[in-house]
Amino acid sequence: MGDNNHHQVFDVSANGYGESKCFDDDGRLKRSGSVWTASAHIITAVIGSGVLSLAWATAQLGWIAGPTVLLLFSFVTYYTSALLADCYRSGDQVSGKRNYTYMDAVRANLGGLQVKICGVIQYVNLFGVAVGYTIASSISMMAVKRSDCFHKHGHRAACNVSSTPYMIMFGVMEILFSQIPDFDQIWWLSIVAAVMSFTYSTIGLGLGVAQVAERGKIQGSLTGISIGTEVTEMQKIWRSFQALGAIAFAYSYSLILIEIQDTLKAPPSEAKTMKKATLLSVAVTTVFYMLCGCFGYAAFGDQSPGNLLTGFGFYNPYWLLDIANVAIVVHLVGAYQVYCQPLFAFVEKTAFEWYPSNKFITKELDVPIPGFKPFKLNLFRLVWRTIFVIITTVISMLMPFFNDVVGILGAFGFWPLTVYFPVEMYIVQKKIPKWSARWISLQILSAACLVISIAAAAGSFAGVISDLKVYRPFNTPN
Repeated sequence: MGDNNHHQVFDVSANGYGESKCFDDDGRLKRSGSVWTASAHIITAVIGSGVLSLAWATAQLGWIAGPTVLLLFSFVTYYTSALLADCYRSGDQVSGKRNYTYMDAVRANLGGLQVKICGVIQYVNLFGVAVGYTIASSISMMAVKRSDCFHKHGHRAACNVSSTPYMIMFGVMEILFSQIPDFDQIWWLSIVAAVMSFTYSTIGLGLGVAQVAERGKIQGSLTGISIGTEVTEMQKIWRSFQALGAIAFAYSYSLILIEIQDTLKAPPSEAKTMKKATLLSVAVTTVFYMLCGCFGYAAFGDQSPGNLLTGFGFYNPYWLLDIANVAIVVHLVGAYQVYCQPLFAFVEKTAFEWYPSNKFITKELDVPIPGFKPFKLNLFRLVWRTIFVIITTVISMLMPFFNDVVGILGAFGFWPLTVYFPVEMYIVQKKIPKWSARWISLQILSAACLVISIAAAAGSFAGVISDLKVYRPFNTPN
């Protein structure tokens, strides 16, 4: 994810490191990761806010296409991740030069213009994720407020809440957190994130199961939302496309795959371990997604809300909903920072390279904190990160449509980052001859996924346009 400054490659022969008890072949401290740690990393990275829109996505597609599409995405994700795992080392799988990040792998295998394109796609994607997380967390904060209001005044109460103050609150929190240096390196952060995402996903699943058990019947139809009563024929097509984007977003983690692989110990070769970890984690995630998507749909049928925990299909137990929504907010506050760090680092590094003698960019002020070491405040970092958070917050206020944004992000990142680059790098890495059967089948896979991405993007943009027709920014929806 971008170029991290602390990545240095050591020339083994010159430094005389070689393999030793404490160091790996690149002169770094011995890596100790295993199939289990890698699987845990992937599962925590994958199971996030994407899970909340799966019941809605399943409702658009129906009982046949919904689960089928989920399975197809899991297969493609697993397959292209296995190709990507082979690109961790350039050349030989056991002794080739390591690539520490996704960008390093693209640089080593494809080079030139492709690296720049990959960078642009990555950073635009990260910016989009920041907007998506702002929307999702404000929706959850509103849901807590509304759930308590329904509890007090009954389910028929109006309980209108505006998302704007919650977005501003989230933005202020992110401005403060964005000034913490190396925020993404804090060790307990990923544990908290993991616990939170499992908490809200499991509550969503549990409430869906409980609802189905209580009603004693399964809602929904084989073909999804019915044309005529719920949507027009055209809307049905757009929404089905948008559902593809939502599912793609739920599976996206290829960006961090190489970085997770860089934590693995060898032998066996990192690629071997990573493929096992990918199989295990994609299988676990798929089972979980199937349960969440299908039970959500079974509970609500055509009425499945865009966001399972905030669409008020469930009113009770209200405290359990509150716990789930607070867990979402806590998870997203941290996830926002982790996702934005590479983008922050890239802009700061570039600014420093272009204007190395500019005082505004280089000067650090010591801010005294009683009882602690003084906090080093860099003015450029303060101003640029604050502006970044303000821009993402304002965009979120202008179009707070969780489903559409998730669909756009899924569509935009899926083909290039999950399919195109891994396939192209693998072809270079394995020297697959052009027009050979292997080459042709990989290109067909890539082309098919491109079509899916374009359809998902079109569906999501159509969603934004139809939502904007009825939405007035900064107004409380009725």
